[in-house]
Amino acid sequence: MTTPSTIECTVRFHRGGRGARKELQSGAEPLPPDRVPRLARLLALAHRFETLLRAGVVKNHAALARLGHVSRARICQIVSLLQLAPDIQEEILFLRRSERGRGPVQLRQVRPITAVLDWSQQRRLWRKLRPGVSGPKRPPCC
Repeated sequence: MTTPSTIECTVRFHRGGRGARKELQSGAEPLPPDRVPRLARLLALAHRFETLLRAGVVKNHAALARLGHVSRARICQIVSLLQLAPDIQEEILFLRRSERGRGPVQLRQVRPITAVLDWSQQRRLWRKLRPGVSGPKRPPCC
């Protein structure tokens, strides 16, 4: 039979919580902020939901809500982004990344636009929402 052995050593525990100092390795550069705006992430999620529904992986929005642990209403809010004109969707997907704080446009601002069925009207509302963004280039008038 083997005899039991005991090992003794000193172990130190310290908290490295949120306020812990993080040091860079020598020669390493800090990474640029890589925050994709929430609206762009939600639009990408809406496209993913649509893919899952069309492929038959999930049966309906209620099943998506159960899988995501959110309400059916929240799923409908997210999926409503697919009603936007394609060029608006593209602009949303390529919105400038924010370093901190909220993104440049929030879902609550865009949802009224999704209720409008006419894409030209949607574009007008989008331009009002995003004054710094110019619309599609049109040839100069005569």
